Amino acid sequence: MARVDVNMPQMGESIAEGTLSKWLKQVGDEVKRDEAIFEISTDKVDAEIPSPVAGVLAEVLVTEGQTVAVQTLVARIETEKGAAVGAGATQPPAPAEATAVAAPGRGGPPQAQAASEPHAAQHRADAPAIASTSGNGLEDRLRTKSSPLVRKIAAEHGIELARMQGTGIAGRVTKRDIESYLQSGAAAVPARSMHAPAGVEQHGPAPEPWPGDRVEPMSKIRALTSDHMVAARRTAAHVTSFFEIDLTRVGRLRQKMRAQFEAETGQKLTYLPFIISAVVDGLKQFPMLNAAVSGSSIIHRKPYNIGIAVALDWGLIVPVIKNANDLSLSGLTKSLNDLADRARTKRLKPDEVQGATFTITNPGVFGSLAGTPIIPLGTSAILGLGAIEKRPKVVAGPDGEDTIAIRTCAYFSLSFDHRIVDGADADKFLAAVKKGLESFPDTVR
Repeated sequence: MARVDVNMPQMGESIAEGTLSKWLKQVGDEVKRDEAIFEISTDKVDAEIPSPVAGVLAEVLVTEGQTVAVQTLVARIETEKGAAVGAGATQPPAPAEATAVAAPGRGGPPQAQAASEPHAAQHRADAPAIASTSGNGLEDRLRTKSSPLVRKIAAEHGIELARMQGTGIAGRVTKRDIESYLQSGAAAVPARSMHAPAGVEQHGPAPEPWPGDRVEPMSKIRALTSDHMVAARRTAAHVTSFFEIDLTRVGRLRQKMRAQFEAETGQKLTYLPFIISAVVDGLKQFPMLNAAVSGSSIIHRKPYNIGIAVALDWGLIVPVIKNANDLSLSGLTKSLNDLADRARTKRLKPDEVQGATFTITNPGVFGSLAGTPIIPLGTSAILGLGAIEKRPKVVAGPDGEDTIAIRTCAYFSLSFDHRIVDGADADKFLAAVKKGLESFPDTVR
């Protein structure tokens, strides 16, 4: 008999913890290899986690509703398969940032090892960079994602964890670190309100409920999304540029191809695959939009992995189309529909919500004309799509005279990280996307 350890998996490059929301098996139950044994929730995905081996669930170490760091031991499975099976599974896998080197579509050096000698946590202005495939701010995010107890102590004393160098893995701040820091007297600042999410500085008194108000705690996905958005906003130097793009040609092509395309593929043909195709062509011309900041270095991504923001009833999730440059219009459509459907039914796999090199969000489906989206951590740009609608436009007639015509148009907004993307390049990229869509070829794959 052998016992195999089951750990909390890494569910995204920016995720350092997960909440075990439900046990699907109980102690003593038989489990098959790859059979779901528990559910977890993060800000990226709600997922069912499969068993690494066949056997009997022998021990449960984390209770429902408990939030633990990635790679935390959550259960043990007893198996008769022997040490050969158990040996590989009992070793905690390296974090996604470290193993991504060997994964298709990812690059960058493995995560640096933490210092072996303990040292007192230091409070400083700028956190040093850590080499990782997540690109930008991994060290800060790991510190911010310290244990709930550490975050509670930090909140009570107004301490920003992202500004501390801890003794844990990748500088993660431990309880001993924060206690040593407090004993040094350096944290003599007003306590930040417990109502603020981790990493959010509370300015002035926190809002208090009035008579008749209803107060409810944030859901786990909402709280983690809040932390992630604040960290992303504070990390990148955000600038947003806007272009109006004429989608009349794409609309006509779509209408012309629609019936045959849907009959042959069984997929609905929307504007989005055309846009992704034009975006990928633009990224090839201006690769800095597909890059990431890692401290004082720039990681030039080789793959074109396009994240597509999907609005759900319980929050936001960003599944990723890997190597989008290798996909035809039909392939992009199939990937889009498949990822969106499985996102809404909580059937996405961990690898499908990480590794984006560029993101597209489409608030236009709700009627929004334009917006200024927040750049996801580890990338340098995000494209926002406004509502696609018919507008009167001045166009040149056949004899060169100006005339009023009805055109199908939309505003595209590009938020970019001004640390590595210059405004001229951002606008040239948008101009390339505009040209690609307004002159989309009649013959498409």
